[in-house]
Amino acid sequence: MSRITIPIGPQHPMLKEPLSFLLTVEGERVVDSVLRLGYVHRGIERLCQERNYVQNIHLLERVCGICSHVHTTVYCQGVEALLGLEVPLRGLYLRTLLCELERIHSHLLWLGVLAENVGFTTIFMYAWRDREIVLDIMEELTGGRVAHADNVIGGVRIDVDEEQIHSILARLDELEGQIETFLGVIQHERTFRARTRNVGHLSAEQVRQYCVVGPVARASGVDVDLRRDATYAAYDRLRFKVITSSEGDVWARTLVRTLEAFESVHLCRQLLAELPDGPTSVRAPRRVQSGEVVSRAEAPRGEVIYYIRSDGSDRPARIKIRTPSLTTLITLPDQLRGVNTADVPVVLAGVDLCISCADR
Repeated sequence: MSRITIPIGPQHPMLKEPLSFLLTVEGERVVDSVLRLGYVHRGIERLCQERNYVQNIHLLERVCGICSHVHTTVYCQGVEALLGLEVPLRGLYLRTLLCELERIHSHLLWLGVLAENVGFTTIFMYAWRDREIVLDIMEELTGGRVAHADNVIGGVRIDVDEEQIHSILARLDELEGQIETFLGVIQHERTFRARTRNVGHLSAEQVRQYCVVGPVARASGVDVDLRRDATYAAYDRLRFKVITSSEGDVWARTLVRTLEAFESVHLCRQLLAELPDGPTSVRAPRRVQSGEVVSRAEAPRGEVIYYIRSDGSDRPARIKIRTPSLTTLITLPDQLRGVNTADVPVVLAGVDLCISCADR
């Protein structure tokens, strides 16, 4: 049988960001693939060296629109470590609250994208409708639906009152009911299971070989989560489960992310119920003494790492970012090899690629 090369991207209906694939197919079966990046490269790491530490908060929030808050969380944690600052406990709780709301937002957005690529438009519409509940909460708290500008070096700039807490808790109850609906579809709907079972499989060995992190790793049975394993912010004071599965396919990743959204709702309730009194931030000096630090956090897609080096001025000498999408991208040739061409959109959506994160 003759082989045909099919180009996908950089602009394509199934891609939410610019990415290019060359698929080699025999009939309906994919036998090889080549990936190309570089379409949205912005040179953010270099731009950080031309701005001071405060200005970089707003720049780094734009590494990724979906997980903007966690990027500034990792950055601020690193600078605070260099400065020796102790963030007030109330500030840590509020910082963690936004991290978990962002996780729910990201997982629901991803579920909608996957459902649309599968051809399940109803779930796409429901997931993006219910995602608005989270976006409304974040907008009420920070004034922004996507870019929140919440983190500052030394804490957070927002606070919440009792009326806001009651309002947020009521909307979280509504959201939890909707997530239960999605869980029922994932577990019992025949069409969805048929399109996602045994598609895009990654074994635990492959996950370790490629250093894959986040829900993709946990869906392959690798029990890793920085919120528990290298705790930060207020996570050491919270009770939660790390969700794992052993199947390693797109269906397992869907299950893990949906159950993680449940856990995030429970974490948000804990944070609001146990929110301590006190200030939300402390004052930070403009100049940072010489030194270097590595800061990490568990983004919705997995571990984000920031390396920050200071030369004693008000600007960083170097910032290096590693996002979870980088390691996931290099698994795609393995995941695509052997699948039907109709399943290519399912595989690409199933790993929750963020090209703006990977292609900075």
